[in-house]
Formats: sequence, structure tokens, C-alpha cells
Amino acid sequence: MRIFITGGTGFIGKSLTKRLLDEENEVVLLLRNPAKASQYPGGISFVQGDLSSEDALLEGMRDCDLVFHMAAYTKPWAKDPGIAYKTNVEGTVNVLEAAIKRGVKKVILTSTGGTMGFSNEKRLVNEMTNPDPEFHTVYERTKAEAEKRAIEYSLKGLHVVIVNPTRVFGPGELTKSNSVTKIIKLYLRGVWRIIPGNGHTIGNYAYIDDVVEGHLLAVYSGANGERYILGGENLSYKEFFGTIGEVAGKKRRLINLPLPLLKIIIKITSGLTKITGLPPAMTQDWLDKYLEDWIISSEKAESQLGYKITPFRTGVERTIIWLNSGGNKNE
Repeated sequence: MRIFITGGTGFIGKSLTKRLLDEENEVVLLLRNPAKASQYPGGISFVQGDLSSEDALLEGMRDCDLVFHMAAYTKPWAKDPGIAYKTNVEGTVNVLEAAIKRGVKKVILTSTGGTMGFSNEKRLVNEMTNPDPEFHTVYERTKAEAEKRAIEYSLKGLHVVIVNPTRVFGPGELTKSNSVTKIIKLYLRGVWRIIPGNGHTIGNYAYIDDVVEGHLLAVYSGANGERYILGGENLSYKEFFGTIGEVAGKKRRLINLPLPLLKIIIKITSGLTKITGLPPAMTQDWLDKYLEDWIISSEKAESQLGYKITPFRTGVERTIIWLNSGGNKNE
């Protein structure tokens, strides 16, 4: 199968690309920076450009059966406040338009579990729970808008399936998209010593191999215009760090960082950003997001796609083995 991928250099994208190559598919990647081509084996094809380049998209999709649209602007801050909309919404429309022009059979859009909205009163969230969710970040808002546009195209004759990974972790490049694994690494080194708030806030953690498999399952079993959460186990911060400590055999003493203190730190770093122009490590909207409960169900993906969840402990074991073996030596 000939497959076009945007965002193939990202954490999930790189793992998916390698999986597709292992299965002897013909893969074409959209690359802004041609130098990144050296990260991949010979035989893979590249098209230089970005999501605003119609010519690059059309060239990349030539004779393709399938498109994985994974590229997105995920950073919590940008000098240009409009870049998230331009990339996540307008870029998605450009991909969908090119797919129609090229007669692509199917598009898999990678979104985020954040578009489902957080859990009110610790309620379990699925694809139908929050028809009008409250969003904290520009990333969530723009990805939700991109989903709406994709569903519109699914009514125009283009088969579009949306997948919504939660907090993904596991072996792979230690980027912002793989921040959970970076935290695991810092914990192992004894550098990470804090728990946000009271430690009882719940998040959903998905192992990378499950998420990659979920993308492939969406190709063969995903219904047109439908969304599928690709998640894992729901854990509080205390459970999250407790499991890491048990698996690693290193029980660190962690300090609860109260919410008022966190907000003061955010204000200080935001002030420094205005002076230096350097991006802050965290912004207030992203802090608000991570202090909400995200108790999420993948039951729809499990029942309709055959999606399976790797236990968090097992995923952590594999991740720690990878970290200790030097798998991140170039990160």
C-alpha cells in the first residue's frame, strides 16, 4: 500500500512510520526540513513542504491509497498566536482538500483526547459524554475545530476516521509530545521531586505501541466520520509515580506543590517570557488543564476496532528497560 504521512517525524508519527515500513508498505513523508530524511532507512520517499503547500500535498499523495494526518502545532506558547489555528485547522483542511483531489480512499486524522473535555465530578468520559466541552488551551480548541472540519469532509465522500490518543508514553524521541517518558527519565535520575497539587488529580496514560496499533486498526475497522479514543489506564499522580517507583525499585520522596505556588511560578515564568522572548516551560491554561481530572474510556475503540490496552505497569517496565539500555542516548 502507498501511504502519505504528515507529522511522520513526531513521537507517534515516527513509530507508526517504522511499523508501516516493517510491513513493507510504500511510505511518503511530508518534511519541512530535508535533513530529517537521514533518520529513516533508504527506500522511503519524501516531499519537502508544510501543511500550507498545496503542491507538496498533492505531490505527496500521488497514487496514495491512505493518508495519516498527524502533523499539528502542540506547543503551549507561540510568539504568533495564530500559528496554532493556521497549522491545526487550516492545515487539516488543506490535507483533506488534497486527498479529495487525489482520490485518496481514506484519511486517518490524529487528534487528541483533550477534545473530549475533562471529567466533571470524576465522571468517566467517552466520545459522547461532552457534546459541548470546555477547553483550556488553544491546542484543544483548534484540534476540536479540525475534527469538525474533518467530519464535514466525511459527508462529502471522503472516508475520514479520527483517533484521539491520550497521554502517550514509551520508547521514542524525548520531545514535548513524549513528555511523560521524559518525566519517567527524570524520576529515575532522582531529578523529578514534585507532585502537582494534592496528587489526586487523574489522567489517562497510553502506551505508544497501543496507540500505533490503534491507528492501524482505524484503517481497517474505523467508521467514516467517527472518533475513537486511544487511551490506557486512568491514574492519579500519586498512582502514576508510585508505579514508576515500584517498577524501578527507586521510591523517591516527592513534594506536593500547592496550586497557589504553582500559579506564582507560572506568573514569574510568563514575565520572563515577555522580557526574553523565550517560551515558558508551562502556561496558565496548560496548568489548568493538568489540574483537571481526565478519566477517559477507550471502550468504543476496544469494542469496534479491537483496540487493546497494555497495563501501565507493563508499559513502564518496557520504557525503563529502553531508557536503561541507552535507547535515548541521542535524545
